[in-house]
Amino acid sequence: MSNRKIPLRKCVATGEMKTKKELVRVVRSKEGDVSVDLTGKKNGRGAYITLNKECILQAKKKNILANHLKAKIEDSLYDELLQLAEKEH
Repeated sequence: MSNRKIPLRKCVATGEMKTKKELVRVVRSKEGDVSVDLTGKKNGRGAYITLNKECILQAKKKNILANHLKAKIEDSLYDELLQLAEKEH
């Protein structure tokens, strides 16, 4: 029996390494559209963030996602992430 490797990703807000299931992916398409990727399979530049209210607010305050994805992030995207975080906990 082989142990399957669990994929780890780094949260852009905290810098912590976590399993993919603990994080949510935010993706920027070639057209420059930024959206939340719940499947983790959309094409484009991705950034992972912990579904935690503090992490999301920190990323918004410091403009972390915008810098990481090199795109303007709308407030509505942060609102969507905060709603997902509320459902999670």
